[in-house]
Amino acid sequence: MPNNSDTRLCEKTEPAYCTLIIIPTYNEAENIARLLSDLASLYPSSVDILVIDDNSPDGTFEIVATMQEKIKGLSIIKRERKLGLGTAYITGFRYALEKGYGYVIEMDADYSHDPTEVQRFLDAVKEADLVIGSRYMNNTVNVVNWPLGRLILSKMASIYTKFITGLPVDDPTSGFKCFSSKVLRALDLEKINSQGYSFQIEMNFRVWKKGFVLREIPIVFVDRSVGKSKMTKRNIREAIWIVWWLKIKSIVGLL
Repeated sequence: MPNNSDTRLCEKTEPAYCTLIIIPTYNEAENIARLLSDLASLYPSSVDILVIDDNSPDGTFEIVATMQEKIKGLSIIKRERKLGLGTAYITGFRYALEKGYGYVIEMDADYSHDPTEVQRFLDAVKEADLVIGSRYMNNTVNVVNWPLGRLILSKMASIYTKFITGLPVDDPTSGFKCFSSKVLRALDLEKINSQGYSFQIEMNFRVWKKGFVLREIPIVFVDRSVGKSKMTKRNIREAIWIVWWLKIKSIVGLL
């Protein structure tokens, strides 16, 4: 289903400076209204928002559609079924490039990413091509409300990824980031089909191998207080093998 609103709040802004925030959703009815309201209040004229909903049975789409009446620059795409985080972002990237946005921000719907931090990403991307919000920058751990087991898993995944691939990023699985549109135009989006943690790893690796400038900025990640986590065992398995797949592809020149 196409988005039912195609207005751009930043239409009067030069395209190279327009920003789109992409927010994938599945059963986020308890979170999405507050997040969208806060983003609209914080950035009333500088960003547009695209929600990509995977046919949430809890009414997420309907909530967002209703909010379009009062939030200018809010668009929504409803997909027929749950297709995953990676394909949601790819859909959003294509939308952003088609509409001529200069910058694209990835952001979770569950408030684990602080909306007040968006401006820091927009400031940082002026001197980089991809800005990554890092939970583990400079040997620190800035995570709130995670059980110890999940924290260890995430931190070890970061160390493992960096060791195998050589990727110069302390938090390669972070999902709070800002791309310059020239990065997305340079990538073959058709080749990217990983999900979850592995999607973030693959995007970072491909951007790095293209020779673009990656920069990390510190963030505090606060685990969701309402709703259920979307992380699955399949996501974990995929993240384990994706680093080897990327490394080998890069070595043989087939990336």
